[in-house]
Amino acid sequence: MTAQDQHETIEDSPVDWVAKHIRRYVESDGADGGTFYGIPSLLLTTRGRRSGTLRRTALMYGRDGDNYLLVASNGGAAKHPAWYLNLSADPAVEIQVGAERFAGRARTATGEERVRLWPVMTKVFPTYARYQKETDREIPVIVIERTSRP
Repeated sequence: MTAQDQHETIEDSPVDWVAKHIRRYVESDGADGGTFYGIPSLLLTTRGRRSGTLRRTALMYGRDGDNYLLVASNGGAAKHPAWYLNLSADPAVEIQVGAERFAGRARTATGEERVRLWPVMTKVFPTYARYQKETDREIPVIVIERTSRP
């Protein structure tokens, strides 16, 4: 999935502060917004599971080798964030890290892989551990594997 190739409109997060972060990120090719309070940040574009619309949000990320890691914490809420539900329905995503944009395939880490990756992400953002304690759901760790080179 690449929005540029398809000439589709991308809808940014409806959350005001996230939308502002995305605008700064896009306008500066990640020079402004590439970190959020010192934590690496990327832009994730998914396809809406019901609407089919491309949707973009800004998220903190970690790395595992060449793969990008995300956490679907939703601030410790009882429900998964919409972006996670979207990529669960259609794992083809687009990522922007700094000025680089590329296609990827997302999957949820399970079993031993999740056990190994959870501490990687709580080191990136320690508050994830508190969020996990605040909800009964297991907060997903998402692995994004690059499928195209720029």
